[in-house]
Amino acid sequence: MNSRSMQEPTFLILTALAAGPQHGYGIITDVLRISEERVRLRAGTLYAALDRLEGEGLVEPDREETVDGRARRYYRLTSPGEQRLAAETEQLRRNVETATARLRTRHGLRPMGSGA
Repeated sequence: MNSRSMQEPTFLILTALAAGPQHGYGIITDVLRISEERVRLRAGTLYAALDRLEGEGLVEPDREETVDGRARRYYRLTSPGEQRLAAETEQLRRNVETATARLRTRHGLRPMGSGA
């Protein structure tokens, strides 16, 4: 498994797909919502990322359908993609715990979970 930290857009794309298969525009709008409008993916950026993630085995095409005469491809998270997202989420959780404890200590507060 890749030990390098994931870039935020990649993390958000995988997070969007963790809810189920989505097409490109759905991923773009979901990433925007999840990031509270901080991360705005352009179509070219998204599809380059999806190609890379597909090459890494983290996502795969799910199905295609035609809407208003245009092909719409759906992507889904693979099992390795789910595992990679879970590992990254756990690493981020540990980082948040460490930062929170250090900030609390800096301000003379007891670390969380150390009793009353």
